[in-house]
Amino acid sequence: MQNILFSGLTFLLFVGLLSCGDAPKDVGHDTPAENWISLFNGKDLSGWTGKIAGKDLNSNWRNTWLVEDSMIRINYMEYDSFRNDFGHLYYEQPYSSYKLRFEYRFTGEQLPGGSPWNVRNSGVMLHSQSAESNDYGQWFPVSVELQLLGGLSDGKERTTGNVCTPGTAVVMGDTINYNHCISSSSKTYDGDQWVKAEAVVLGGEAMHFLIEGDTVLSFQQPQIGGGMISKAQKGKDWDQFKVVEDKADWIAREGEVLTSGYIALQAESHPIDFRKIELLELK
Repeated sequence: MQNILFSGLTFLLFVGLLSCGDAPKDVGHDTPAENWISLFNGKDLSGWTGKIAGKDLNSNWRNTWLVEDSMIRINYMEYDSFRNDFGHLYYEQPYSSYKLRFEYRFTGEQLPGGSPWNVRNSGVMLHSQSAESNDYGQWFPVSVELQLLGGLSDGKERTTGNVCTPGTAVVMGDTINYNHCISSSSKTYDGDQWVKAEAVVLGGEAMHFLIEGDTVLSFQQPQIGGGMISKAQKGKDWDQFKVVEDKADWIAREGEVLTSGYIALQAESHPIDFRKIELLELK
């Protein structure tokens, strides 16, 4: 009786394992492949337009943007000093709902003349106004910035994947947050190492920032308002840098939720490299 019972159990176990091994893998419900596209061809700046404050559109003043070794390099080798030459390199097409992923690294030393807060400081502008719509002397586009910060190798915490809001504001919880920069929960990344970053942009509903695969910051309803650069509320500081010529028009649009816009790489006095810039449009 014991032998019969053991043989029966062994047979059932064998059949069960065989069934599991040979079972079809839900053929009718395959996950479709994600159609990521590259925004950068690795060879030149096709599809990108540069705008530097006080310079003509697409002039690439002193070769601020270089393409080398499949990287877009923001460099200052031909500069002797930074004189508020804030620049942004815009991708040609606006987007609304998408995932954006890329890798970045800070290199070398900051250009003399740059502000202390701009050491190992750059960013990627999201839902931005176009390059063409910038005023001639405008330092920063009205946009939502995925701020990138490098550690200063001083043992102090310095998060990356933060959000900054030139001319904009975001909702945290159920409250509009007018702070110009809001810190993420990321680690500190010292040195010249490559760091992986991603933004999940859901139109005017929400944005989520990821660093090395971890979600480090989320907020809702990116919108116009809050001042150009400061913690001032409700547009009171649009005069602070006196570079936005049509500030009255922007102030009149306060509270307008941004549902789409351009993507731009920032140049603000510290060399930085970007590579593997890819986008997945969300339907």
